[in-house]
Amino acid sequence: MATDPLLRQGPDSTDLLVRAGPTGRVWNALMSVGPALFVPLALGVPTLVVAFWMALAGAWASTVFVVVGVIVGLEYLIGWPVLALSRARDILRVEFAPAGVPASLRLVRAAGPDAWLPVTTLREVWLTHKVVEPYQGNSKPAVSTLTLELGLGGARERIELPFGGDPQRLADALKALLGPAEVVVLLRTERSTRERPQPKSRWTSGGSASANSGGG
Repeated sequence: MATDPLLRQGPDSTDLLVRAGPTGRVWNALMSVGPALFVPLALGVPTLVVAFWMALAGAWASTVFVVVGVIVGLEYLIGWPVLALSRARDILRVEFAPAGVPASLRLVRAAGPDAWLPVTTLREVWLTHKVVEPYQGNSKPAVSTLTLELGLGGARERIELPFGGDPQRLADALKALLGPAEVVVLLRTERSTRERPQPKSRWTSGGSASANSGGG
């Protein structure tokens, strides 16, 4: 049944793979340790402002370093759980069970799997293939992205898929898988042209001076 690289058919389910990786709250927290290091960098400006005002107030350099270190540590400790919570709902795969003619589905997120739902909860599947083509004379290749949207009851889940194959092939595979459940699978392709960079302004102070020096 599974005829697309993103669909993996196992003994119990057919999985739509979005991202590889382990799941669970512990793994999600561990995977957020590294990215959380960027939080103090993102908040570096206010931290430097505090250090600057302390220096102007006459604080010792050692005191400034200690305070800055405490601020950076707090930024990291606060940013870590915030980042972990934001990643917790990232979808890693969609499971359809049983593998042949699915009657149930569930979303497997970074923090763990959701509850199983009847496949009839899935009303529609939208695949959007966006292609940004180069303008004339541009040597950079076209860029393609593929987005999957699942209409689950009154909610809609949007998933960015790893692109590297044929969107039509994936759409046909999903139609074959979900057709018995009368789930509508739609594919649309949107094409656009990459914007041409604007030329830099050649306005100079000398030109401005010569324009204002006439008369008299």
